[in-house]
Amino acid sequence: MASTTAAAGLGRALQEHVSFVMGEVDRLTAEARARALSDTASRLNQIVRGIRQAVSREELYLTLVDAAAAFASGAALLVVEGESARAAKVRGLDEAREQALSAPIALADAAALADAVEHREPVIASSIPSQVSAPLAAAAGDGPEARVAIFPIVEKSADKEDSAPALLCAWGAVEMAALELVAQVASPVWTATAAPPENPASDAARRWEDLSDEERRIHLRAQRFARVKAAEIRLFEADAVQLGRARRNLYAAMKDAIDRARAEFQATFFGATATMVDYLHLELVRTLANDDPQLMGRDYPGPLA
Repeated sequence: MASTTAAAGLGRALQEHVSFVMGEVDRLTAEARARALSDTASRLNQIVRGIRQAVSREELYLTLVDAAAAFASGAALLVVEGESARAAKVRGLDEAREQALSAPIALADAAALADAVEHREPVIASSIPSQVSAPLAAAAGDGPEARVAIFPIVEKSADKEDSAPALLCAWGAVEMAALELVAQVASPVWTATAAPPENPASDAARRWEDLSDEERRIHLRAQRFARVKAAEIRLFEADAVQLGRARRNLYAAMKDAIDRARAEFQATFFGATATMVDYLHLELVRTLANDDPQLMGRDYPGPLA
């Protein structure tokens, strides 16, 4: 009887210990999951900020391929040039394979790349030459399970067909959701960095070469802000852009969005230097009104003083 009681007590103690251990495992697993989610969110936040702050196409190339490499084993940014594509930046390859990717890739010989360009949707392709080209297949590996994830950078337009001027390619351990988000965030910034910056000199400003380094940095940030804001308005207010152009009153069609951008530009940049130019006005006229100020409408306030 005593041994039975002792065995029962031992069984209860063992069960309690197992329950405690399982509870600790669940707690530690939840904490690890929360830390992982927090780390991923933090990385994505930094990447998105870096993309939005890119002031040149070259800077955007670097930011995108570094972002892709953070969520994959290797990555390449392919810039589409007519019927071919070339690697602008590469991460995760040795020198020989990186050099091989620098040569133009004929889209006609890489069905998955051509499909991503044509349909402007992400594609997951087998890592074989007929799908992704011989150089990209060699970069990603040629095993039966090897895959290349292809994310198009989509340039949207209110007055012409959308296009895919670049492809963000990744292989290995790819986090699809994160890279798809990166490509989506990059699209309006790509459009904003397409045109060369306006000449910062004006009647009210000193010549560019006469500005201090700090003033030049402020002007460059203002130019980038203006390009990004105008591109975002064109992207997210596409129907309003078309309506405003048709009615020759873009300002009335998008008054809230334009007023918010103007207020932010004025608060951020006009107090920073007396040489500031209203780059936002220039970009709104160029991007939304196709360089026709009359399309902004008679209610449009015009350049900021």
